[in-house]
Amino acid sequence: MQTETPRRSTTRLTRRGRVAMTVTGAVVAATAVAVPLALAGEDEANQVLTIPEGWRSGQVYEAVDKALDVPAGTTKKAAPKAHLKLPGDAGGNAEGYLFPATYPLSDESTPQSVLSYMVGTANKRFGGSGTTAGAERKTVNPYQRVIIASIVQAEADNKEDMGRVARVIYNRLDHGMPLQMDSTINYALGRSTLDTTHDDTKINNPYNTYARKGLPPTPIGNPGEQAMRAATSPTSGDWLYFVTVKPGDTRFTADLGEQEKNVAEFNKNQAKAKKDG
Repeated sequence: MQTETPRRSTTRLTRRGRVAMTVTGAVVAATAVAVPLALAGEDEANQVLTIPEGWRSGQVYEAVDKALDVPAGTTKKAAPKAHLKLPGDAGGNAEGYLFPATYPLSDESTPQSVLSYMVGTANKRFGGSGTTAGAERKTVNPYQRVIIASIVQAEADNKEDMGRVARVIYNRLDHGMPLQMDSTINYALGRSTLDTTHDDTKINNPYNTYARKGLPPTPIGNPGEQAMRAATSPTSGDWLYFVTVKPGDTRFTADLGEQEKNVAEFNKNQAKAKKDG
């Protein structure tokens, strides 16, 4: 539990109105797409496993353990031995490539076969996204687009905002500005929260995009197709800041003064919600 007052930085970038999901959470970002084939053998599927968009690899591993009724930690240990077809830049880390979908399971399904199918599905879905549009095509490679898509998935309040969130990321990269994304700090700290403190932004961690410029070293979750499309073809605009003042009301701007006003409104809404709660 946070004990500090949320910081009110003038460079506040990403106050949002939704929380990331946990394995047992009630919030679902989107309905996962259905994968029509069984994962092993030709038997009819006995059950299905649904992975929502934005889940982190740890959440996926835990869900697979439960779905296959294997001891906790089995799937995570199986990942390095599953010979997953990951890009070289991933360094064997499956984060970002455990594609969110509904997967049928059979009696023959194993942690290795499930993970392999997820990664194979991601490669097919992401491979069809095309090249990055505009000037971004020279600044990011395919793996970096997945990193951007994962941030978009975590930060956007709704699917309609994804293209604009992606544009903010590219604009800040182009301007040499730190991304200042709360979602990357949350990933580093293994949590989900709307309140980022001043101390949080000082942590020595490669995922601290307040202290370090550029993209984090890996994706911070597993994005869906729409987030990937946003990262590939971001909406045109000059925005450098955004804040979700309240659910359904995300404001994008290139003006720092306007951003400060929006952040002040967000903080006011947060304080009221805590008082009323």
